[in-house]
Amino acid sequence: MAEKVLLLENIHPVAVETLERAGFEVDLRSASMSEDELLAALPGVTLLGIRSNTHITAKVLDGAPDLRAIGCFCIGTNQVDLGAAAERGVAVFNAPYSNTRSVVELVIAEIISLARRLPEKTQKMHAGIWDKSAKGSHEVRGRTLGIVGYGNIGTQLSNLAEALGMYVIFFDVADRLAHGNARRMPTLDALLAEADVVSLHVDGRPGNAGIFGDEQFSKMKDRALFINAARGMVVDTEALRRHILEGHIAGAALDVFPIEPKAQGDEFESPLRGLDNVILTPHVGGSTMEAQEEIGYFVATKLRNFQQQGSTALSVNLPAVQPPALTEGSRVGFLHVNVPGVLADVNNVLATEGANVTGQYLATRGEQGYVVTDLAGELSEAALAKLQGSAHTQWIRHYSS
Repeated sequence: MAEKVLLLENIHPVAVETLERAGFEVDLRSASMSEDELLAALPGVTLLGIRSNTHITAKVLDGAPDLRAIGCFCIGTNQVDLGAAAERGVAVFNAPYSNTRSVVELVIAEIISLARRLPEKTQKMHAGIWDKSAKGSHEVRGRTLGIVGYGNIGTQLSNLAEALGMYVIFFDVADRLAHGNARRMPTLDALLAEADVVSLHVDGRPGNAGIFGDEQFSKMKDRALFINAARGMVVDTEALRRHILEGHIAGAALDVFPIEPKAQGDEFESPLRGLDNVILTPHVGGSTMEAQEEIGYFVATKLRNFQQQGSTALSVNLPAVQPPALTEGSRVGFLHVNVPGVLADVNNVLATEGANVTGQYLATRGEQGYVVTDLAGELSEAALAKLQGSAHTQWIRHYSS
C-alpha cells in the first residue's frame, strides 16, 4: 500500500510528480490548515509538505503518529516546533537557497519603484490624472542601502545593489564576511543613521519579534525608504503608518505581515492599506515560477530520500547524515539518544547476529545521534528486535535495495 503524502498551500506540481514517481500517494491542497484541521487530516499521513502559513505545534505532532517528516517548501522553518519534532523523531527539511534570487529581484524592483514614487504615479494614471513631475523622484545610484541581516538573501542583495551604483552597509548579529565594498556597521542604530534605504532580511527566530518599531523608525534618516521582505512579526506596522503619515518615511514596501490570510481570495487587513508610495504584496518574494519549481523539486527530493534511503542531509532538526544511494543489500537507520557507548552496542548486536557491514555513516546533534548502516544482506528480525529494545532507541528504519 502506498504511503500517503499531504501537500498544502499550493506547492508546485513538480513536488507531486517527484513523490508520485517514487511511489507515494499524494494529496495536494491549495490552502493552509489550522491546528484542528491538521489533527483531523494527518492520521495515516507519512510525509507533510507546507509553506509559511501552516503551523506545526507539539499538539499537532502528538496527533500525527504516522508522520515521519515535514517539508517546508520555503526558506523559514519557524512555523514548525523544531524541538518537538526532533523529540518525536520527525525530520524537518526546508529550501534555504532556492528562492534567494527571486526575493532579491523583488527588493531591487521595490527600491527603484519607491525612489521614483512609481506606486503614486501609476495610481494617479489609473485615476485619469497626468502628473508629469520630478518632485520627490530620485535615482538609486549613489544612495546608501542598509541591509539588516546579511545572510543568503542579504549578501546577494548587497552584490546587485552595488552593481546599480549604490553604497551598501549592513548589520548582523553574526560574524559575516562583507561582499564587494559593503561596510559592516557596529550597531543597528549606526546603520539607521546612515542608510537612505533600510531593507530587513532577518530570520523568524522568536527573539526577532517586534525588533523594528517606533524607536527604530525614529532613528532612520528623514525621507528614508523602508522594506521588509523577511518576516511579518518583526515590524510594528502601526508605528510605520505613523511615520509615513508624518512624512518622516518617504515610502515603504512590505511583502510579509504579522497576520496573513489563510487562502487565496481571503480579505487582507493592514494599517498600511491606502497609503501613498507604499507597496503591499501578498508574500510573493519567493513566488516566481522558477523559484517555486526549484523549491518543489528540492524539498520533495529531501523527503523522498529520507523516507526511502534514510538520508537526513540538510535536515534542520535531526543529525545530518548523507549516505550514498542504496543499490544493493539493505540499510538500517538508527536514531538514538546521544550517550557514550551506543555505537558500540549497535555494532555488537550486528556482529553477534552475523551481519556483514559494508558501510556506516553517523552524526550527532545535541541530544540525538543517528547512524546509518549498510549491510551485504538483510538484517535478521532478531537483530532488529534487539536494536529496537535498546533504552536509547528513538526509532529503527529498515531499507532494502
